Amino acid sequence: MALFRRGAKSATTDDVAPDETAPVADGTEPGPSEEPETVRPGGPWDVEDDAPDLARVDLGAVRIPGIQGMELRMEVDQGSGVITGVSISLDESMLQVQAFAAPRSEGIWDEIRGEIAQSIGQQGGTVDDLPGPFGRELLARMPVRTPEGRTGHRPARFIGADGPRWFLRGVITGKAAVEPAAAERLEQVFAQTVVVRGTEARPPRDLLALRLPGAAPVIGTVAPDERPEPDFDPLTRGPEITEIR
Repeated sequence: MALFRRGAKSATTDDVAPDETAPVADGTEPGPSEEPETVRPGGPWDVEDDAPDLARVDLGAVRIPGIQGMELRMEVDQGSGVITGVSISLDESMLQVQAFAAPRSEGIWDEIRGEIAQSIGQQGGTVDDLPGPFGRELLARMPVRTPEGRTGHRPARFIGADGPRWFLRGVITGKAAVEPAAAERLEQVFAQTVVVRGTEARPPRDLLALRLPGAAPVIGTVAPDERPEPDFDPLTRGPEITEIR
C-alpha cells in the first residue's frame, strides 16, 4: 500500500521559493505572499514550537515521548538498511509513526486520506472517514488471512497531522483501533511527538530520516536511489530494533 509517490504533485522540491508578490484585486501594489499558518493547538509539535517539556527519545526526524511500559521498535528496510518508521507498543496496541516532507503552501493529509481509502478498497477492505482528536481520520478494516486459511479483517486507525513543511502519519492497531479508552495513551504519544523537519530542500512526501536512539545525527541527506518507498501497510513489518522503556 505504498501511497507516497515521490513527485506526485510536482517534480520540484517544497523549498523552491514562490513568487515574491501576490496580485491584489483592488489594484493596489501587490504585497509579499504569505504561507498559511498551520494550527496545531494540542500537538504534534514542530521543533520550533513551545512544546510541553517532556522526556523524549530523539530519533532524528521525530522525538517520541517516553511512557512507562512502552516498547519502541525501529523498522528497517532490508534492501537499503534505512530506518523507515518507528512503532510504539503499549497495552496490547501499537502506534506506527512516520514523518514526511510537505509543501510550503498546503497540507497533504486530505489528499492522502483519499489515496489510503482507495488502496484499502482495492484490496477488499472498507474505510470510514470520521472526525477524531487530530481532525479527520480513517477507520479501516484491513483484509487479513487467518491461521485457518480464511479471510478476516483487522481494524486500523489512520491519523495524520500537517505541520510547517512536514506531515506526520500514524497508524493505530490492536485494541486502541476500536476502543477509545485503550487509545488514549497512544493518542498522547502521537500528540506529544516533536517533528524535526530540518532545512534541507526535499520533494513533497519524501520520508524524513530517522536514526537509532543515541546515534549521531546524519550529515546531509540520503541519496534518492537509496531511499525505500514509504509503505502504508501496517500489517507488513520489516526487521526491527527494539527498546523497552
